[in-house]
Amino acid sequence: MKSTSRSKGTARGIKRIDLAYVELASSEDARDINRDIVLEIIRSQQPVARADLARSSGLQPSTISAIVEQLIKEKWVSEGAVSRPPRGRPSTLVSLNDAMVILVADVRPGQAIVALVDLNGRFLAREAVPLVSDPERSVNKIVQCMQSMQAAHRGRSFEGIGISMPGRVDPDTQCLILAPNLKWADFDIKRTIEQKMNLQVELANAANACLLAELWSGRLDGVRNAVLITISEGVGGAILANGQIITSRNGLAGEFGHSPIDPTGPLCGCGQHGCWEVFASSNAALRYYAELCPKGHAISVQDLLRMADEGDDAALAAVSRQAGHIGRGLRVVTAALAPEVILIAGDLTTLWTRFGPIIQAEMEKTMLAGPAPQLGITKDGELARLRGAAAVVLQRHSGYHKSTHLAGTGKHSRRKAATSK
Repeated sequence: MKSTSRSKGTARGIKRIDLAYVELASSEDARDINRDIVLEIIRSQQPVARADLARSSGLQPSTISAIVEQLIKEKWVSEGAVSRPPRGRPSTLVSLNDAMVILVADVRPGQAIVALVDLNGRFLAREAVPLVSDPERSVNKIVQCMQSMQAAHRGRSFEGIGISMPGRVDPDTQCLILAPNLKWADFDIKRTIEQKMNLQVELANAANACLLAELWSGRLDGVRNAVLITISEGVGGAILANGQIITSRNGLAGEFGHSPIDPTGPLCGCGQHGCWEVFASSNAALRYYAELCPKGHAISVQDLLRMADEGDDAALAAVSRQAGHIGRGLRVVTAALAPEVILIAGDLTTLWTRFGPIIQAEMEKTMLAGPAPQLGITKDGELARLRGAAAVVLQRHSGYHKSTHLAGTGKHSRRKAATSK
């Protein structure tokens, strides 16, 4: 049987299963779980022999051979060099197939970054695409860029398209349902791109995508409860609870940026006043700078951070104020979820050594009890959303998650192989 909730253990180690949350596991479930485990082991240990896959997974050699042959047929895996051990027969090593690639896009208000990524996370192409207010015209620009990359890499096998969105995506309909800073909610992004590209498109919230990338890379191994906060034009969040990414009803879980901090504060894009993101976002930092330098010219977030790094007093004050609000707002996260780890992704992380301690100090001041969670930043900085978009495609297409969405994901390597060996 498989359970959609974590079993509870008694003092004697006997697991108690809540029958309200279990369903029978079919032989197809077991086969897909085993396939997913084998693919994860190949990814982490490549190049690897079939015999080593059997030892690492606990599966029978015949099962390993069948799974590997299927993965080769579907182009997820390719054979390489022949290993000749001191004892035993030579074996052909297998690795992830470098010829298979994924088109990805990180969509933000005003600009999208489009890239081509292989299964090992290497970027083969990357380009910035300016966007306009009209979603159809903007999506056409993204498609044209993707078509150019596809034409330039005709020898590759294109698995699909992953798109990181600055808003919430319904996990069932794959429609954008909340994006106050983008305002594309009524436009069918997925269907439009699929029709033009003839590839399956996977949409995901940027924070959820970044968190999935952290899980995929193994940086959260051993962590069961974490929260990832994205800081850009808005503030978003993703929740890892008991080893699973939680999206909840309509994919809205994690919208910490729209938690009210001060009802007398500025108007937020969601229509309410004083949300956390109007104090802690990159746009807020730009507003603070404009208040300090009212006669100055308009600048970008990148300009502001560069100026802060160079010691500009007004820029330092603006970003420090933003960092303070980030730290104080984390009380919503620590009080509600008490995670082991909080990760920050976004613009501010480029100057983390300077402003991270401000966030840490403010967070520690607001703790209800006990030590504060471990605070850190995502591995890839500005590339985190792109890697996350690729990870979403891998997660949904490669194994037993292929018919589901982000809710319920976890590190595959921690699962036991299914018993049908």
